[in-house]
Amino acid sequence: MNVIRIFLLSASLALGGCASTSHNPKDPLESFNRGVYQFNDTLDKAVTKPVAQGYNAVMPPPLKLMISNFFSNLNDITVAINNLLQFKIVDAISDGGRVVVNTTVGLFGVADVASAVGMKKHNEDFGQTLGYWGINSGPYLVLPFFGPSSVRDGVGLVADSSTNPLHRIEPVDERNQIIATSVVDKRAILLNKEEVLDTAALDRYAFIRDGYLQRRRSLVYDGDPPREKFEDEDDGSAPDKSSSSSNPEDAPAAVAEAASPAAPQPSSHHRIWLTQQESNR
Repeated sequence: MNVIRIFLLSASLALGGCASTSHNPKDPLESFNRGVYQFNDTLDKAVTKPVAQGYNAVMPPPLKLMISNFFSNLNDITVAINNLLQFKIVDAISDGGRVVVNTTVGLFGVADVASAVGMKKHNEDFGQTLGYWGINSGPYLVLPFFGPSSVRDGVGLVADSSTNPLHRIEPVDERNQIIATSVVDKRAILLNKEEVLDTAALDRYAFIRDGYLQRRRSLVYDGDPPREKFEDEDDGSAPDKSSSSSNPEDAPAAVAEAASPAAPQPSSHHRIWLTQQESNR
């Protein structure tokens, strides 16, 4: 799967006139995005989810953990590079150390020895690096196959693909098989979280979008984003600063963050759902 071609195709379609009547200023391409979301959802239900369910059914938990650790170790290379680009030198050294320790003592990353000895895993990518240097996220954008993103994070996805060792594996057939295993592994991890998403979401698309934007903003600001003012807040009130980004590849994580005192304020969809939950008690 060529990340660059897919992103450029998405961007060209979006800029080609898929304007929407969306009332959400962060999602001016909503009609286009919903179409891509439906495509991704159909593909997931037909292929990815059943394969992930089979993977969970036949794969022993210890082996699944080893596979997840292997891909996580490769990701630490990208994390280290982006921490360096953000001048987070201590974290970059720690991430590089994780790669060395897990690749050697951890047998190519199948054992997360680094975490066991207190070397914390971080979460950084080039989209966050651009945000760190003041680049706005731009419109929300749903990418074919990849799902929730933004114009900034789409560019970051292309950049990060160049630092992923998986993309340098030859021959191509073996590379594709390993990348497919990575996708199935990630999808299998999300299976148990779907019930939370189905319960909380009045509109799955909007819920995932709001969760993604909140989570991403939180990551850019290392968990302490400034508050933004809500549309329904009084214009005469003191200027607010808010978080609007959340969702790392999984929207259900936004539910937990919304319940946290330090988390961003819930979106209108979250508020409606919370009100309904209260009335049902």
